[in-house]
Amino acid sequence: MAQQVEFKKVRDFGEVIGDTFLFIKQNFKPLLKTFIYFCGFFMLAGLLTAIMVQSNVFREAGAMKIAPIYTNSYSRISDFAGQYLLLIIFIMLFYNAIYVSMLSYVTLYIEKGNIAPSTQEVWGYYKYYFFRVLGSSIVAGLFMVICFICCIIPGIYVFPAMSIFYPIIILENASLGHSFDRSFKLVKNEWWITAAILLVVWIITYFMSMVIQMPAAIIMMFTAISHTEQPISNAYIILSSCGQYLSYIFFIIPIIASALIYFNLVERKESVGLMSRIERLGADSTDKHHTEEEY
Repeated sequence: MAQQVEFKKVRDFGEVIGDTFLFIKQNFKPLLKTFIYFCGFFMLAGLLTAIMVQSNVFREAGAMKIAPIYTNSYSRISDFAGQYLLLIIFIMLFYNAIYVSMLSYVTLYIEKGNIAPSTQEVWGYYKYYFFRVLGSSIVAGLFMVICFICCIIPGIYVFPAMSIFYPIIILENASLGHSFDRSFKLVKNEWWITAAILLVVWIITYFMSMVIQMPAAIIMMFTAISHTEQPISNAYIILSSCGQYLSYIFFIIPIIASALIYFNLVERKESVGLMSRIERLGADSTDKHHTEEEY
């Protein structure tokens, strides 16, 4: 049996990526169960809302081509705005749920000595951190948007630090301000390696997601060739939306990678895990010494 992944250790570029997939492979079933249990509702709600929004958009676009309608435009805009707002809310809640559930799983996995936690154990952490992380994510999201609006370069620069922002909140039970400050301190002098790992991980995630969405793209191409009058069908809308939301399961990959990156940076700067292992070795040797002296 392969040795379970130890989070608290120094890793190089390849080890972070390799251990990300090794951890997912070793914990595939409990991770998938955690994902479905804690993210399934928001995923399904977002999927149904996305199908509704896209169907309404293409239906209205088709109606406008046939006979442009200038009346009741305000009410139609209001309806679309409400639907898009609902979709955005479900997407935010889904992303928040997957971050909290996966990082809570990692926290319990470490606390239990590299043993997969149950969904009941994850639920205790999940309900405690859900709204804390949701509020922090809104602030962090606004910060990232401002950085990208000001210039693309500041947004790229802060992305590695913000990638470990959420692990710090949950793994250290830290506040918003402390997590924000600590994320930049940990990434200091380690920006390039952190950015390179994240780039590779996100490229892998993107291509794996595209595999799920490929059938919808093929149907779209076939429909566009055979039905030039109405290239967008309801079947395509449903299939593309299902493919898109199913591909979100691969978002587990960068979240696990961010946890490994966090511990890698902590160990490089603070050696917390190393000191903990040394203390355990000392305790084990002391116990063994006492046992040998017993008669």
